[in-house]
Amino acid sequence: MVTIRFYEELNDFLEEDKRKVNNTVKSAPGQTVKDLIESENVPHTEVDLILVNSNSVDFSYQLKDGDRISVYPVFESLDITNATKLRPLPLRNPIFILDVNLGKLARYLRIGGFDTLYSNSYEDKEIAEISARENRIVLTRDRDLLKRSIIQRGHWIRSQNAVLQYQAVLERFDLKDSVSIYSRCPVCNGELQNVNKEVILDRLLRKTAMYYDDFKICSNCGKIYWKGNHYYNFIRMTDPDIQYSK
Repeated sequence: MVTIRFYEELNDFLEEDKRKVNNTVKSAPGQTVKDLIESENVPHTEVDLILVNSNSVDFSYQLKDGDRISVYPVFESLDITNATKLRPLPLRNPIFILDVNLGKLARYLRIGGFDTLYSNSYEDKEIAEISARENRIVLTRDRDLLKRSIIQRGHWIRSQNAVLQYQAVLERFDLKDSVSIYSRCPVCNGELQNVNKEVILDRLLRKTAMYYDDFKICSNCGKIYWKGNHYYNFIRMTDPDIQYSK
């Protein structure tokens, strides 16, 4: 028998009677701490620190009778490199890949300037493989996807509201100071570049050309952007306190 406790938001994954308490469970011979954690429906990607008998261990640790296990969530805004044995380094410039349920969130993240892959044709296997190959954080509404062993970093999106999802991702990964609106295409994820107004004048509506002078163009799809009402509406909608780069 071993005793295990989950802390903070990891309790969201547990049955109500197992939240915020020490739980005694039976461990099988040769069972790893990763196996035990995921048997409690907590994806390994949500875990950043495991203490067994007050010592930090990795996912491969094999349980012993009487072990006391404490499991903590990912600390993106707190550097615990010297304590954790689960991952080499925290991500400071995170890039994302999203599942098919998060199309609107993908658009918001791109508007915020974050490198975000999304396709409504992605299968779970493909998402996991791209995540592992490109070191992308998986954002998903599917907890089972995060249990795939090749995924190193991921986050289960709780809310069904895209604005709240976006705000939660900024908070979860400590990204408020990294937001850079008007730098990435929300349609295709390409980077935006400054473009001379005269070069694109024939593509602009008359009133747009009359009232705006600064434009950017997507280096990938060629779509044109300027700081119109959509730009300021997004700021007001998501977080008016964030200091956005101009």
